[in-house]
Amino acid sequence: MKVKKFVASSMPEAMKMIRAELGNDAVILNSKVVHKKGFLGLFSRKNIEVIAAVDPKPATPPVQKIKEKRKERTEPMRDEQLLKEIHELKATIHQLSQGGGIYPTPLKAIDGHLIDQEISDDVRAMFMAPLLQRWYTSGANAPYEEVKQWLHEEIIKTLPPLSFGGISFEKKFVNVVGPTGVGKTTTLAKMAAGCVIKYRKKVAFITTDTYRIAAIDQLETYAKILDVPLEVCYNLDDFRQAKEKLASYDIVFIDTAGRNFRNAQYVNDLKKMIDFNEEMETFLVLSLTAKWRDMKDIYTQFSLIPIHKFIFTKVDETSRHGAMLNMMVQCGIGAAYMTHGQNVPDDIVEATPQLVANMITGVEQR
Repeated sequence: MKVKKFVASSMPEAMKMIRAELGNDAVILNSKVVHKKGFLGLFSRKNIEVIAAVDPKPATPPVQKIKEKRKERTEPMRDEQLLKEIHELKATIHQLSQGGGIYPTPLKAIDGHLIDQEISDDVRAMFMAPLLQRWYTSGANAPYEEVKQWLHEEIIKTLPPLSFGGISFEKKFVNVVGPTGVGKTTTLAKMAAGCVIKYRKKVAFITTDTYRIAAIDQLETYAKILDVPLEVCYNLDDFRQAKEKLASYDIVFIDTAGRNFRNAQYVNDLKKMIDFNEEMETFLVLSLTAKWRDMKDIYTQFSLIPIHKFIFTKVDETSRHGAMLNMMVQCGIGAAYMTHGQNVPDDIVEATPQLVANMITGVEQR
């Protein structure tokens, strides 16, 4: 990343100098008023000092770079080159901020909002850079609400390369995995009810959660309400037999045991219990009440199996939703659903970039 300081008599003149030397892709990192002394120290003049930066190489959209890098699900969760660039930007911003803060008041408020939403430093820096650029190219006088709208637009612009929306109906088996206590079974029932009521699909259940009797009872209750069959599997042979038995059904939902995600044996047991093949769509269920670092650890553990989309639960139990944006941007995986209560078949919505942007910014748009 190339960083350079420009001094001009006005912001328009500085912008002209920046475009001439760094091009239209340059990002404004900082600006301040400086006074240049005249002859014999008299008649000082007011100038604008602007620090701008540009990536000398054409940039691929950040999320797309992550997605392209993840050809195998076992590869690292971040694109190393993107991570290096973000760290460079963060280091530059940190250096500049020591001199009294780099953001004008509306942008400083937006940055504070992102911090309050628990957006990670890397992701926050990625979104603040284009906001700074838009601030100066718009005349440097936009109010807070307008800048918040810009943030909303930037989130929507960044997320579309990822896959969003509910069940694709391209695969026969829908599998939900995740740690204990995130609401996998209830979420599974909501998804199944939607398939029966809205799409008129012929649905069945398989459960591999034989560690908790209550879990089987809970899913059995949902199966009776929906009038669909339930097969209980204790090993891979049981699972294969259940698949054959339910061959005539449109969609088969698979519930897995919720155990301590820090135990690597859990995922190994899943691989022994379930045949993760091309017929299966797998969702990783995460609670938004969990800590961001725990979410990263959960993903790392479960990335040993193919994860197609996230499902975020307990949306209504927290006012801070930044962790889901962190997960999607840094892991390169989109979201299928968000849940906000225990009611079946209600309290579940399909995820979209617009919905994510609404939740992060508080700007209600569809």
